[in-house]
Amino acid sequence: MNDLLSGVARFVLRLIVIAGGVVVFLSVLAAAMLLALIWGVRALWARLTGQPVMPWAMKMDPRNGWSTVYRSTARWSAPRERAGDEGESRMRGTGMLRPSPDVTDVQAREVR
Repeated sequence: MNDLLSGVARFVLRLIVIAGGVVVFLSVLAAAMLLALIWGVRALWARLTGQPVMPWAMKMDPRNGWSTVYRSTARWSAPRERAGDEGESRMRGTGMLRPSPDVTDVQAREVR
């Protein structure tokens, strides 16, 4: 009885996976056919109106991508200091921490 139930469960699971694969395949196929249909209608319209058939191509200039990224860093950068705050910004920009009066030095002791 146990073998029968496990066999049926395995068969049902196999059918579900195959059905999912068929659905994904058919949806990708439908999307490709829709794009081909749109491209064909577009080419036919261009031929009927006497215009050249332009290919579907994205014009990409690598410099545009770089400038977009370079400009977006301004959003995340700290704002520039005004000229009057120069002394305070120098103290902050050194990377050194100011000594805190609450911190005390401790002596390390031997672990027993």
